Amino acid sequence: MARIEINSNFENGSKEILDRVMELRGQVPNIFKTAAHSPATLGFLLDGYTALGRSKISAQIKEKIALRVASLNNCDYCASAHAAMGRRLKFDENQIHDSLKGIAVDPKTQAALTLSEQIIEKQGKLSDDDLANARNAGISDAEILEVLAVTCINIFTNYFNHIAGTDLDYPFVPASGKECLTTCD
Repeated sequence: MARIEINSNFENGSKEILDRVMELRGQVPNIFKTAAHSPATLGFLLDGYTALGRSKISAQIKEKIALRVASLNNCDYCASAHAAMGRRLKFDENQIHDSLKGIAVDPKTQAALTLSEQIIEKQGKLSDDDLANARNAGISDAEILEVLAVTCINIFTNYFNHIAGTDLDYPFVPASGKECLTTCD
């Protein structure tokens, strides 16, 4: 049960933003409906995702980072939502499971996942070696900053869902990745 209910009173200015979400996504996920209590928070969420849509890193890498961050922060809502988005990008269940665990076959994707983990674990205090390893795997300085941005917006949504107890509106995927290969179909 949600700790903060879905907002159904749109007199606060959220309706226009939710209409944009519907236009862009074809649906309004519960996280956006719940964020509608605060037009500023809802706008921050939508504007952040919109801006990241223009990033240099691929949609596939962004979804894999989102899955890894959801796992690190134990957010079942985000694991479930980003698994669904990953499936739209043709991820198979092994890719979803591996992303939750921070594993990628492609060296650049692996470097992005590792960088995202390091950002969280080191609270952004990356070493010169951390950055050099990312660059050596083909991640540009612009992409390093975008990995940071993707990581941060996903930390926000993870924490948002922890606080709100957002009702799940996607097929359940455990953030832990445990038994994902048998339960994430």
